[in-house]
Amino acid sequence: MAGGFVISSEGGQYNGKITWFVVLSCMMAAMGGVIFGYDIGISGGVTSMEPFLKKFFPRVYRKMKEDTTISNYCKFDSQLLTSFTSSLYIAGLISSFFAAVVTRNYGRKPSIIIGGVTYMAGAALGGAAYNVYMLIIGRLLLGVGLGFTNQSVPLYLAEMAPSKYRGAFNVAFQICIGIGQNSATLINYGTVRIRGGWGWRISIAMAGVPAAFLALGALFLPETPNSLIQHSNDHEKAKKMLQKIRGTDDVQEELDDLIEASYASKAIKHPFKNLMQRKYRPQLVMSVAIPFFQQITGINVISFYAPLLFLTLGSGENASLMAATVIGLIGSTFVLMALVLVDRVGRRPLFHVGGIQMLVSQLMVGGFMAAKLGDHGTMDKGYAFAVLIMICAYISDFHGYALPFQVWDFLLLRSMGWSVFIYFLLPETKNIPIEKMDKIWREHFFWKRVIGESAYEEVEDKKTEAA
Repeated sequence: MAGGFVISSEGGQYNGKITWFVVLSCMMAAMGGVIFGYDIGISGGVTSMEPFLKKFFPRVYRKMKEDTTISNYCKFDSQLLTSFTSSLYIAGLISSFFAAVVTRNYGRKPSIIIGGVTYMAGAALGGAAYNVYMLIIGRLLLGVGLGFTNQSVPLYLAEMAPSKYRGAFNVAFQICIGIGQNSATLINYGTVRIRGGWGWRISIAMAGVPAAFLALGALFLPETPNSLIQHSNDHEKAKKMLQKIRGTDDVQEELDDLIEASYASKAIKHPFKNLMQRKYRPQLVMSVAIPFFQQITGINVISFYAPLLFLTLGSGENASLMAATVIGLIGSTFVLMALVLVDRVGRRPLFHVGGIQMLVSQLMVGGFMAAKLGDHGTMDKGYAFAVLIMICAYISDFHGYALPFQVWDFLLLRSMGWSVFIYFLLPETKNIPIEKMDKIWREHFFWKRVIGESAYEEVEDKKTEAA
């Protein structure tokens, strides 16, 4: 097929199995997904709580309750509220660059520990906040924590997992995001009922609990064999760790590939400059384009603002939080399905099915809101329930959401662009070890023309010299 390439034999050569040691290690590391999901669920929920808005964003509260002339879509238009929500993501973006340096130079464990501790500090400051400045500073700390954990935890999982099950282990990170989000929405649903209007403090401060488990648990995590080889010449130690996590003594072939990849990596003096070379263009394009397409289709936005969306539709505070809980549970269910399917049917089919489902759901939600809500109206319960069903259908797509305030042509363009990109440019990586990933680019119908054979001959020569 023109759109992809699969190596059927390469991934099955490494010996080993899924051991309890690697499962427990990855379960602890995947708590990084829990804190990410918890923040998505909590932040959207507390911004729909009236006591929280009264205390920190009184102008938004007055617009929501008293201003009958303002459009439904502008009630939450506030630069201060935007600063609160976006500060985490800005801090996460900037800190991820520092996290990359720490992870590369000092190992995966230090990055995970730094992320957990910083996130704990942000949760404590946010829960104790008495003005909006404390709230935003706490959110900045949360962002730094997520910047470190989101950079190091998926890498840790990918390096610990057997190549045959690498997709399932990385989907486990998404499952943990769902666990965190569902826990947050349930906590919000309970704390909103606390008399005195201080329940939001519990919601925010409770984020420190999974962060504490992550930071303390990371102290007992083993470093990955990749990291051990990268930071020392003690290949015997790396071999023992590899034997332990694979559950077999016969790991020499995988160890040799890890050592070879490490030598090739160390031969690169300027990593960022090196990324711009022609031979690395497929990896660079994919590492940027896939997250880009996923984010502009916006799973985090719809998850974050789901309670506010249903408030806009005319639902009450409790009903809005319950709708957010239902959405989170639906998402977690389909992530479990992906866990089973990703290493059986591959990554590309899931992308294709999800993209089509996303497009249909977006169009239907946008249509309902344009026809039945308008600028100053409210939506009947029947139509509001239909919107909930469509958002749940859309959430079941692994990474995609419906942002109903956009024009339909742009929604169509985004979804079709995603589908075309996946079909023609993304090769299948099922069962392919990370160390042998370069082969799929050399044999892909498009990328082999971009990188050229001479570029790979140069790489092979450098690997031979380094060895």
